[in-house]
Amino acid sequence: MKTCRTVASLRQALPAAAGAGIGLVPTMGALHEGHLSLVRGSRRENDITVVSIFVNPAQFGPGEDLQRYPRDPERDSALLAGEGADVLFMPDASQMYPSPYRTYVDVTGLDEKLCGRSRPGHFRGVATIVLKLFNLVRPQRAYFGQKDAQQALIIRQLLRDLDLSVQLRVLPIVRDADGLALSSRNIYLSADQRRAALALPRSLELARDMIAGGQRRSRVVRAAMEAEIAREPLLTVDYIAVVGLDDLEEAAEIVPGHALVAAAVRAGQTRLIDNYLSGDLSC
Repeated sequence: MKTCRTVASLRQALPAAAGAGIGLVPTMGALHEGHLSLVRGSRRENDITVVSIFVNPAQFGPGEDLQRYPRDPERDSALLAGEGADVLFMPDASQMYPSPYRTYVDVTGLDEKLCGRSRPGHFRGVATIVLKLFNLVRPQRAYFGQKDAQQALIIRQLLRDLDLSVQLRVLPIVRDADGLALSSRNIYLSADQRRAALALPRSLELARDMIAGGQRRSRVVRAAMEAEIAREPLLTVDYIAVVGLDDLEEAAEIVPGHALVAAAVRAGQTRLIDNYLSGDLSC
């Protein structure tokens, strides 16, 4: 596995021939099984798998955990080598945002909903860094996890609007044995908070079962989820939403195959997200 820390070295490491099968897995490091499932997905479909590790300052807001976000580059590198990744791109901020840096990407209409309401500017940072990575790596396919469903929808819109010839692959959520969706931020949770956090996946299982059983009224599904999460006093709800896949707008009636049930909660200072998807985000 080649490790590149500069844009110049990354360009040298990638084949110049057009059409080479390159898969890109963008990450912020602190890798877990969810990330590794994306690497495996890329290796199945591509000749070359590039993984980026970059804790992107542009997607962190004031008071968020940029400085304490978990970092373990040596462990991450060993995991990626073990999975057969071909190139690890691990730049610092000066490589990705050379001074003076003035250009950002806004995907309007989708970036202010759900997580965007409590994290203004977050998806601007996401869209900017993803577009930069697409331009640098020139992948045929890019791999993201369903846990960040809003992010995937925004990237899908970015690809469509800017006529980028990158195929988006969105792979299923990977969960711990207790059902909690894997996240690099799970290490922040105390034992009590982690037990309480299980109400989040339980509420989504409830929503899934209700929809599978024929329930189509969004407010009924939301109310059931709210009641489930309210049983855990250590949790505070950021949002619970039942939205359409095209526009993330709240819908009175659930349309199976075109719906996203998404929720975010806080356990202490830790913000957790999870979702149930009825449809496909890949393109």
